[in-house]
Amino acid sequence: MEIRRWLAGLAVVLVVGAGAVGCSARSSTAATIDVDAAVALADHPIEARVTGLLAREAVTVAARATDRTGQPWHAEATFEADGGGVVDLARSAPASGTYTGVDGMGLFWSMRPVTGDPERSWFSPGHPETKAAYDVRLTVTAAGREIAARTVTRQWIAPGVTHRALTAAADGVAGVLFLPPPGAERRPGVLVFGGSEGGISGRYDAALFASHGHPALALGYFSAPGLPDTLRDIPLEYFATAARLLRQQPGADRDAVVVNGASRGAEAALLLAQHFPDLVRGTILYSPNDTVSQGFPSGGDAWTIGGVPVPRSAIPVDRVTGPVLTIAGGDDRLWPAAEQARRIMDRLDGTAAYQSLIYPDAGHAVGSFPYLAGGTFADPWELGGTREADAAARIDSWPQVLAFAAAD
Repeated sequence: MEIRRWLAGLAVVLVVGAGAVGCSARSSTAATIDVDAAVALADHPIEARVTGLLAREAVTVAARATDRTGQPWHAEATFEADGGGVVDLARSAPASGTYTGVDGMGLFWSMRPVTGDPERSWFSPGHPETKAAYDVRLTVTAAGREIAARTVTRQWIAPGVTHRALTAAADGVAGVLFLPPPGAERRPGVLVFGGSEGGISGRYDAALFASHGHPALALGYFSAPGLPDTLRDIPLEYFATAARLLRQQPGADRDAVVVNGASRGAEAALLLAQHFPDLVRGTILYSPNDTVSQGFPSGGDAWTIGGVPVPRSAIPVDRVTGPVLTIAGGDDRLWPAAEQARRIMDRLDGTAAYQSLIYPDAGHAVGSFPYLAGGTFADPWELGGTREADAAARIDSWPQVLAFAAAD
């Protein structure tokens, strides 16, 4: 009899205990996402806060966007609300998620594709001249239920900025020209071109430069209609033609342009500053090479001047007159960009003004504008660095790039 009573009492305790474990803690049923700029340039950070939560409540804040192929991208982070029921993304570090540390824009650059390897994926919302903005949907989830949502718009082109395609047949160069609104203050034009990826890269950069007041030209020099198929025997005069065209545009400073080259394009940019110093007001070099390399992908000579191949040797800088800004990652695994940047600076010492930004943990994808998700591989090449380090380098360097382009 006593044993039966004891077992019955134990059963009651177990049932009550099981009920207590199964009870969920109280959670919010609604919240508000406040942002300081629902519509902003893609390189502009926004401040986001979640309000209306319970004190110390755990919630997940997520971001979602769709790239030009229809692939969804997603990022998320779990936070604990403060005593007032607020999560401020610019002041709070997540307990877990796709990024770590305090970073108000972490949900934007840490997005990853829903399918596929994020280290080999790059978020592309579409060419800015055909899709001037993209949307990011922010959500808040508590206890498995969505309790708030808000969409923010990221613009590539500010109101009033215009653009037009240039062709080798009609204009002598191929690319996309972006112009600030009519009547804007005159500023140096920025000539933007990429590296061995070919085509007309640099569209996003050029659109953003124009949105900050600079006439800008995203220039192609091979692997685009009307241009050579490969990076071989590219005349430096072609870049000079583009620079002259750019400085004649409305709103452009007529004296000279700023040249912005990345990777193999940095070779061309530095060579342009050396051979056409009257055209180049300043030179921006991302992940630079200080030596002329062979053509790509099939060898031969990459560049010519006056119809003669440019020697495959160290790039001289004795005729460079404008300032030079180099930006490189210390973990670049495509080539030793940081060391090459230092050698360029050494050669410029006593010749022209220079500034070097070296980010020890970043890779070959150290530049340029911030907040767009990208990987650390451009198959078949390993670029080095980490997504976090590359993102931090872009966040730090981009304002300095804009200041360099605007400097007198």
